[in-house]
Amino acid sequence: MRPFNFLNQILIVVLCVIVSIGCESEDDTVTNPVSESMYFPEIDSDQWETTSPESLSWNTDELSSLYSYLEDNKTRGFILLKNGRIVLEQYWGNDILNTRAFDVNTNWYWASAGKSLTATLVGIAQQEGLLSINDKTSDYLGNGWTNLAIEKENLISIKNQLTMTTGLDYVIDNLNCTDPSCLLYKQDAGNQWFYHNAPYTLLKDVVENASGESYNVFTSNRLGSTIGLSGSWRQTGDNNVYWSTARDMARFGLLILNEGNWSGNSILNDANYFTEMTTTSQDLNLSYGYLWWLNGKSQIIFPGIETAFNTSLSAEAPTDLISAMGKNGQFISIVPSENLVMIRIGEAPDDSLVPTIFHNELWAKINTIMMR
Repeated sequence: MRPFNFLNQILIVVLCVIVSIGCESEDDTVTNPVSESMYFPEIDSDQWETTSPESLSWNTDELSSLYSYLEDNKTRGFILLKNGRIVLEQYWGNDILNTRAFDVNTNWYWASAGKSLTATLVGIAQQEGLLSINDKTSDYLGNGWTNLAIEKENLISIKNQLTMTTGLDYVIDNLNCTDPSCLLYKQDAGNQWFYHNAPYTLLKDVVENASGESYNVFTSNRLGSTIGLSGSWRQTGDNNVYWSTARDMARFGLLILNEGNWSGNSILNDANYFTEMTTTSQDLNLSYGYLWWLNGKSQIIFPGIETAFNTSLSAEAPTDLISAMGKNGQFISIVPSENLVMIRIGEAPDDSLVPTIFHNELWAKINTIMMR
């Protein structure tokens, strides 16, 4: 029986090779047997390996329920990566102008999920010696970037901007306004946490002045040529918003899943910064790092609210989840323990500033499929 078994093994290997060669689809994905190794898509290629949910022993009977839930809640694009490979990818509806069907090549806005991209870029700027997050913000924006007395303004550091602890007044008409007349004193820096857009937005100017490059050029030079990120920043009123495809978001999520490394290349190699970025950054909001949301903590302050709640970001999501989260439900969620990256882009599923209830319900659906 041994020769027969050996021959069978050879035939199985040959069949696997034939199947893998024949699996290239119209959207340039290649299906492979389940693998524990980490996969990174090529920088200059649209091809992206896939893994079937069946090969992961997932409950595929629940996929239709997940997709219906996503579509009913105005989702445009959804991707789930396992070990870097695409397991699930679906698109619905039309582009932002309603002129053509939404697909793998359609750009969409990140909203505040772009904050987490900025945190990564600031870390890269620091590792290049262009700035230190402990520097005063006024070192890069000049005196008078706020309406504060100089001694109070000089208490604000880049780190305060990264952690939402500038102490600037949030009881104002427009939290997006970056004009000095809108940036008023409420408390000394480091003594309050509030989700205030304007101080974050000014990190763009900090990086530009530190590097001598436009923000788009800085982003492209550090992440376009290294991980294939191909989106762009666009000015929208007072806000600077990143636009890209869902797969670009997945590339960024994969970089963070691998702690700033991409296919053996270290992109964000400041390990201390990466750890600080993706863990509790202050004792006011335990669920916030450097512009990243953190699950599994005992307390959280949600956007637009002053009060802390004794709960975590998402009861249904894995406790080690970290997430970039934006208005109308733009999500880049990373689960290191499962080697997962989840992307959701689309219109608002509800009226909240950041739809955390929707995020929680979405993870409940994913759990059912993964049988977690």
